[in-house]
Order: sequence, then structure tokens, then C-alpha cells
Amino acid sequence: MNRLPVAERREQLIEAALSVASREGIDGATVRAVAAEAGVSLGVVHYCFRDKDELLRAMAHTITERNLGRGVAEMPESAPARDLVLGVLEELWSNIRATRGPQLLTYELTTTSLRHPELRQVGVDQYVVSWAAAERFLEEVERAAGIVWRVPRHTVARTIIATIDGFSLAWLVDGDDDAAYQGLRLFAEHLASLALPIDETALLGTGTDDGDEPGADVHPLVAAPTVPAGVSALA
Repeated sequence: MNRLPVAERREQLIEAALSVASREGIDGATVRAVAAEAGVSLGVVHYCFRDKDELLRAMAHTITERNLGRGVAEMPESAPARDLVLGVLEELWSNIRATRGPQLLTYELTTTSLRHPELRQVGVDQYVVSWAAAERFLEEVERAAGIVWRVPRHTVARTIIATIDGFSLAWLVDGDDDAAYQGLRLFAEHLASLALPIDETALLGTGTDDGDEPGADVHPLVAAPTVPAGVSALA
């Protein structure tokens, strides 16, 4: 067996664990199964990870980071908000469809963390990282499109993640590609409608007095957009 640095060996074992768990679920990702998948002894796995809980936490972190990296492409220097939002939707949906096993595993890790106190931080970390990534995406749209958001950015970020979770989980259940895509697209159109050009905020007196960050707080003088009844409850 080749001797690898511990960091590289950990990465190898995480990949093996993800492969096993994507095929057989979390329960199937035993230390013995992971060792067999990686072609190493049980001792090597125990040397790199104290127990299965630590391995599960590492798996969750890897999945979250990958989903974020694949889901959002680098923003152009300038483009309309709607084009940016719909462009990211296409990337996101393509990634979801191509990674059914890991997507299902993500939800398994979340629910498992809620059942086991020692793993609770797994679910917390998944969402904290996802919310932060969604906020960064919204900031990039602000920069590239020259807009602010009609509602607080952190609220929009949580809504994005909750909506993606809902449609993704429904798709895992029924496998209806078109229904999932159309639902995500409808939400993306709604999200784009929450963008307000900066020059309009000046006309409406909703600028950034007192050092407020654009998009950080509610714009009380801006009327909420009219949206289909089925979407309004999401935001």
C-alpha cells in the first residue's frame, strides 16, 4: 500500500465514503465498507478519522463545498439581474440532475444530524455555509447588475436555499425533471423581480443614508412586486 500524507489519505477516504454512501446510503457507509472501497485496511481509516461521526462531518463539508462551487459560475462584469439569476439557475439545475446520489446523500446527512446530538453541527454547518454562499451570489448580482434588493439580503438568501431544497427533494421523490425545472425557473423569475436598479432607489428616496449597506435593510418606500400566488409565500 502506498504511503500517503495524512491529508491526502483523508481525501481519498472521504471520496470512498461518498461513493459508498451515494450508492447504499449512510447506513451502508460503514468503516469496513469505506476501507474496502478505498483498498486500505481498517487501521488506516481509524488512523485518519476517530470514528464514523468524524467521517460523516467531513463528507458533509465536502458535499456542501462542491455544490456551491458547481452551482454558481463566475459573474460577468455587467449584465441585467434577470440574465444573471436565470444563468445561475441553469448551472444549478444541471448540477442537481447530474449528481442525484450526492443530492440524496445531502438530505440524509441533514436528517441524520437532527437525530444524533453528536452530529448536530453537521446540519448547522450545511445551512450556514449555504446561506453565506447565497448572500455572496446576491452581492455579486448587485455589483454586476447595479441593483439593490427590495427586501433584506439575508432573507432572500435563506429563501433561495429553502426553495432549492424544496424543489430538489420533490424531484428526488418523483423524478419529474420538467416540473422541477419549471418550478425553479418560476422562482428565479420572482427573484429577479426583487431587484431594484440603484438609480430608482435614489428617485424613491431609498438610498443608503447613515452608512447603510445597499440591500442590507428593507426599503420601506418600495412597493412589493406582484407575483403569482403560488410563489409569494416563498419570499
